[in-house]
Amino acid sequence: MATRWPVLGAISAGGALGAVGRWALATAWPVHGNGFPWATFATNVSGCLLIGVLMVLITEVWVSRPLLRPFLGVGVLGGYTTFSTATVEGARLLSAGAGWTGMVYVTATVLAALTAVYLGTVLTRLVIRRRRRA
Repeated sequence: MATRWPVLGAISAGGALGAVGRWALATAWPVHGNGFPWATFATNVSGCLLIGVLMVLITEVWVSRPLLRPFLGVGVLGGYTTFSTATVEGARLLSAGAGWTGMVYVTATVLAALTAVYLGTVLTRLVIRRRRRA
């Protein structure tokens, strides 16, 4: 158990940073009435883009840094992204009579998040290959 403390510390510190980032974005960009929850959408999509970038970097470039994945991946990006909030917001929109907005929001969130992970992975690999050739 003693060897897990550094990992748990990295996750905790990263999670606090990620949660503060999410809170700041939600505070700066609040949802009005039954409007589209842009802050949560932007948080989840940008977090997914960054997880695509991070996974390439920690598996192909920074392989000897064991605390980087728990800190950035599980901690920062886990605390930053909030798919549970996206689900609640989608359900709230549906129950409030904004069915079209709710369906677009949920569908767009899933599609944009998956696309962002893919783009983050592909673009990071392209950058790495170009730098290695240079």
